[in-house]
Amino acid sequence: MAFNFKNTLNRRSFLAGSAALVGTPVFAQSMDNDSTVEMERDVTETVRRNISSFRSLDWQPYFSNLNNGAILVDISSRALHYWSEDGQTYKLYPSSVPLSEDLTRRGRTSVTQKVEGPSWRPTPSMLKRNPDWPPFVPPGPDNPLGTHALYLSWTYYRIHGTHDTRKIGRRSSNGCIGLYNEHIAELFQMAKVGTQVLLI
Repeated sequence: MAFNFKNTLNRRSFLAGSAALVGTPVFAQSMDNDSTVEMERDVTETVRRNISSFRSLDWQPYFSNLNNGAILVDISSRALHYWSEDGQTYKLYPSSVPLSEDLTRRGRTSVTQKVEGPSWRPTPSMLKRNPDWPPFVPPGPDNPLGTHALYLSWTYYRIHGTHDTRKIGRRSSNGCIGLYNEHIAELFQMAKVGTQVLLI
């Protein structure tokens, strides 16, 4: 008797199982039938168990307006929220956050520069803690800033991508906020110089 893969593993089971394995959200491309709706519900439950306090938020408690758009980084839940200036677009991304409280900065800042293919130089304090680090890393797969970076008005602080996906959802940075490369590429297109940023 031939082995029937289709009857053994349906689409919902496969996607829900994949989400449990990698610990990241997997969402359906379309809403074509009841099984897809049920699959999304299963995946959402898996995500809730893996990411503490990863939930949508309203912008009003944090910003007086959405001029130039707004980015909120919640250090505790390790999530970045983005609202467009017209309020029609809202995005929620898992992020990496600083390793310790002494490396963590909170408060209001803004995007001052956008760089695709950023180069990286460790700060003086990073080199002091890690003297074997290179003084300069060009764009590429070894660059800790990933594929895109949003520079903030605070010196040395960035919202950037990472090639090391293990860092996302963890305390793993030296002060910056990291996103998956595909997420920072999307945010990079939406954010602009002048976008408001609040870290809480």
